Amino acid sequence: MLHLPQHIHSAEDARRIAQGRLPWMVFDYIDGAAGEGYGEAANRQALRELRLQPRILRNVEHRSLAVQLFGETAALPFGVSPMGMCNLSRPGADLMLARMAAKHKVPVGASTAASTSLENIIEAANGNAWFQLYFSGDFEASKALIDRASASGYKTLVLTVDVPEVGRRPRELKRGFKMPFKIGPQQFVDFALHPQWSLSTLFKGAPELANFGGAFGEFDRTTSRAGADWQLLSNIRELWEGNLVVKGVLNSDDAIRLRDAGVDAIQVSSHGGRQLDSAPPPIHALATIRAALGADFPLFFDSGIRSGEDVVKAYAMGADFVFFGRSLLFAIAAGGERGLAEMVDVFSAETSIALAQLGLRDMQSLSEDIVLR
Repeated sequence: MLHLPQHIHSAEDARRIAQGRLPWMVFDYIDGAAGEGYGEAANRQALRELRLQPRILRNVEHRSLAVQLFGETAALPFGVSPMGMCNLSRPGADLMLARMAAKHKVPVGASTAASTSLENIIEAANGNAWFQLYFSGDFEASKALIDRASASGYKTLVLTVDVPEVGRRPRELKRGFKMPFKIGPQQFVDFALHPQWSLSTLFKGAPELANFGGAFGEFDRTTSRAGADWQLLSNIRELWEGNLVVKGVLNSDDAIRLRDAGVDAIQVSSHGGRQLDSAPPPIHALATIRAALGADFPLFFDSGIRSGEDVVKAYAMGADFVFFGRSLLFAIAAGGERGLAEMVDVFSAETSIALAQLGLRDMQSLSEDIVLR
């Protein structure tokens, strides 16, 4: 029987197709959340409950999605969040994301836990990559990674601060997911039942953590990072001469202190609901933090974004830039580089159409007064 390609028309399409193609362990790793998943569901519900006010007869024939980001023009108002072990979704996923970033001149997050080296990611991204750092507890190893990122041409460092301990994600635990990647009897059966993925992925060798070994230490995702403190931030600020973004902020007092400590931008995020099941919806924290910091301080946003209308809502609530995560991995799992391009086109079209419905021509015109609560 001829199997025609399944095209992607929404984030849910990508998720549905990916669920049918990925091993259970890999799907649950990408899709899973902390605890019982209430936090992730609350992120989505909070975004759904925000209503937008349409306006008419405003001549929106010519619209632009371009935004300014650290003095450069991004052709799209969204980029790629740093995600670990992307190549589990499909071989070469990291580089697919990097090439997409190069095409649209948007940032792709190169994760500490990437399965492709930070050097190869920024090369494929044509410089449009930001290096994301998890503090491992070993400052010398972290410093070595920072120096390596600088030598590779990275201009922006993203320090993720909302993982003092890794959140318990029951779906991962039940599947026996580990990083570095391990294959035991349970995983062997899982992979045997998903031969298309297994033949394409494991044939190339199990994905590995590409940024570690030697002077760069070893990476254990379960290692405590509870020792990270404001002095660590100060040390990193002194080391890093480029843009410093702190990711994982939900509290306005923390945001004010970060601004005063000299960071260049803050990323409001609940880690996609993967850390604290009872965390507040980040979209509401975004508005509170924007009010506390004023109009000019750069604020970025992720968590729960699944559509172009969600992108518009985030900008209206105070974001200067937005990042997608798991939806892009599902698109790659569903259709490879073609699937990723389709997903990006969907998000772009949804964002542009939403602007038209609101009577607006560009992202800079979005403000909280278009949101109906």
